[in-house]
Amino acid sequence: MISIDIEIKLKAYHGGQLLKINRQFNTGSIIKILGPSGSGKTTLLKMIAGLGTPENGVIMANGVTWFDSREKINLSPQKRNVGFVFQNYGLFPNMTAKQHLEYATNDTDWIKQLLSLGQLDKFTNHKPDHLSGGQQQRLAILRALAIKPKLLLMDEPFSALDNKVKTSLIAELRYLIKQMGITTIIVSHNLQELEMFEGEVMDFEGLV
Repeated sequence: MISIDIEIKLKAYHGGQLLKINRQFNTGSIIKILGPSGSGKTTLLKMIAGLGTPENGVIMANGVTWFDSREKINLSPQKRNVGFVFQNYGLFPNMTAKQHLEYATNDTDWIKQLLSLGQLDKFTNHKPDHLSGGQQQRLAILRALAIKPKLLLMDEPFSALDNKVKTSLIAELRYLIKQMGITTIIVSHNLQELEMFEGEVMDFEGLV
C-alpha cells in the first residue's frame, strides 16, 4: 500500500497555492489522474519518486517511510525503486535502445520480452536520435518496466503513439501490471486513454 499525506506548493498555479494530497493506494491498483496544466499532476509524481521535496507531510510504501518532513527522512530515488516514464522521455542520447534496458537490468530474457512488447526488437541498436517520437516514448516505458518496479509512475505516456500501437501497448501493459502486481499512477490529459485502464480517477481540478 502507498500512503501519501503531503502539501505541495504550486508556484505556477494561482500565485503559489498549496495542493494537499491525503490518499492511500492499494497494492496493484491503478490510479488515473486528470486536471489542468499547472495543477500539480507531474509535481506529485516527482514527489513520490523522490525527484522533488514536498513542503510538509509523509509518504510511505508498504510500511517503509520514504519521506517524513518532521523526522527529516527523504529516501533517494534509487532506494525507492520506482519506475518513472517522463513526459519528455528522459532518454540517454549515447545509448542504444537495448543499452537503455541493460542499464536497468541484466536479465536478458526480460529485455527480449520488453523489446518485443514495445515493438522495438528490430531497433535494438538504434540510439534515440534515430528513433521516431513514438518509438522513443515506448522505449521510455520499457526502461521504467525493466527494473520490475512495485510502483510505476507514468506522465503522459502515450501522447506520441498512433491509435493502433497505443491500443496494443496498453493491452499488454494492463496484463503486465496485473501479473506483476504493480501499483500504477498515470497522468494524462486524454480521458479516452485513461478509460482503457480500470482504476480510480483523481481529478486535480477540484483539489486546488
